[in-house]
Amino acid sequence: MNAMIVLLGGLIVLIAGYILYGGWLAKQWGVDPKRPTPAHELEDGVDYVPSKPYVLLGHHFSSIAGAGPINGPIQAAVFGWVPVLLWVLIGGIFFGAVHDFGALFASIRHKGQSIAAVIAENIDDTAKRIFCIFAYLTLLLVVAAFASIVANTFAVGLANSTDASNLANQRTAMISMLFIVAAVIYGIATRGRNMPAAANIGIAILIIVVLVVVGYNFPLISLDYTTWMILLGIYIMVAAVAPVWILLQPRDYLSSFLLYGMILLSIIGIVGASLTGNASNLDIPAFTGFFASNAAVDAAGNPIINPETGAAVTNLSAASGFLFPALFITIACGAISGFHSLVASGTTSKQLEKEADAQPIAYGGMLIECLLAIISLCAVGFVWQAYCAGDYASPTAVFAGGLSQMLACIPGLESVEGIAYTLLILAVSAFCLTSLDTATRLARYMFQELWIPVGETLETVQGVRKALTNPYVATIITVVIGIALGMTGYTIIWPLFGAANQLLAALALLAVCAWLGNAGKNNKMFYIPMVFMLIVTLTSLAMTLQAQTLKIMAGGDIFAPVVQVVLAALLFVLAIVLAVKGAKTIFGKKKVEEEA
Repeated sequence: MNAMIVLLGGLIVLIAGYILYGGWLAKQWGVDPKRPTPAHELEDGVDYVPSKPYVLLGHHFSSIAGAGPINGPIQAAVFGWVPVLLWVLIGGIFFGAVHDFGALFASIRHKGQSIAAVIAENIDDTAKRIFCIFAYLTLLLVVAAFASIVANTFAVGLANSTDASNLANQRTAMISMLFIVAAVIYGIATRGRNMPAAANIGIAILIIVVLVVVGYNFPLISLDYTTWMILLGIYIMVAAVAPVWILLQPRDYLSSFLLYGMILLSIIGIVGASLTGNASNLDIPAFTGFFASNAAVDAAGNPIINPETGAAVTNLSAASGFLFPALFITIACGAISGFHSLVASGTTSKQLEKEADAQPIAYGGMLIECLLAIISLCAVGFVWQAYCAGDYASPTAVFAGGLSQMLACIPGLESVEGIAYTLLILAVSAFCLTSLDTATRLARYMFQELWIPVGETLETVQGVRKALTNPYVATIITVVIGIALGMTGYTIIWPLFGAANQLLAALALLAVCAWLGNAGKNNKMFYIPMVFMLIVTLTSLAMTLQAQTLKIMAGGDIFAPVVQVVLAALLFVLAIVLAVKGAKTIFGKKKVEEEA
């Protein structure tokens, strides 16, 4: 594997996909640049706020990225680089980008409402309620997991921590907190000002550089895990109800340049290491087989045994299982992810200035994420032997380790490995924080929509429903449950998240497909992605049911297996119900039209 050829070849394919397939989709669906968007029609200064496309791309990309396009490809690398690359390119262009673009477009044609509202209008209210419950529970898990991840990158005194790791966490925390303060100031200062794009971008980059330098050299914040979880809960509670222009937009916009910088730095490292010969023939196999294990192995492929315990060492950065469905569940962000549909139809659709911006922001934003996934694949390939031996504690460490070592291969940059590693870890942490408060706002929307009957709005509901749809009540309930899960037992149900997330993608595809069919537009491009993702997720859930049932039958501590069996069975049934309802809407209408 030549890292530079894989990177540049993948980039060319993604650009071609954007121009050819993305452009074709926009024509098929009737994207109209002159049509007013919900951001203008319903502007309220809180959720509906028109935004410049490059600002909104910053929010959208920062929100959908998180650690997903890094973790997934690195964990799935145990299957070989060819399956990973093919799924990222094919999945990204024909599945994920179609999913994101479709979700955003459907939302802006439904007054900026979520996919749940699209389902209510185009399938039925029962399907909408099922989707709301399903999406809300998934978002609660995202809030719990991302809060825990962020707290672990900020806190000192963690298990097995060292002075060096504590210092790195303090620096990450300091820079992240400075970002939040700077974002509020920036949002207030630029509110209502028609600043030229070049000046806006230049100021944003300057702010980032200053914040990183100050935070890196003056790491003044030193707090433990529990304290950070509480503070993060307070932060996302405020962020979820604050007007988007004062925090969400400017913070995500500023953060996006950190991610763009990370991508640029990565490309320099990959190209430089390839030109020097260090990354021109990486050890990572093209294909390892249809079944992969996460057992750590040495260069000869022999299992590594811990001499103290006598047990086999586990590679914490690798996935395991059969290629189908594991590959398609593990690589979500970077190929297709249901969370993206909630972002596109939750926050992005309410800020879109004109319909023509939908393709670059949604379709283009997904393909940028595909590029990040390819970069992650190159990173794991560079440290393949250490990765296989289980030397890295997380995919993020593999990503930062591989790319920082690549940069150090370039003549004159031998001494940058340490600082590059820290900056890469910081960037990943920043996007986890971005995804965290976006997920909280989305969960608030979903909780509110759950209690609104068909034909009513937030303004017309009465009684208990009026209280439950109050944005502050919905946010408090969401944050309390999410943070409590993050501090206690979210890991018990986290193994189901991958299947749940991909099931969301299948259902979002189904919803948009139904709407386009009802609107008399071409929806055939959704058939294969929709059916394929349903098969993938239902297969994964069925395998989970089988594996956890066997654990229950074996006896011992059965609490976690029982919880997973119940939830997996519930998701399976809900998916079947929604799929049947959606199929009747899509193909039933078509049959009636053909008979007519």
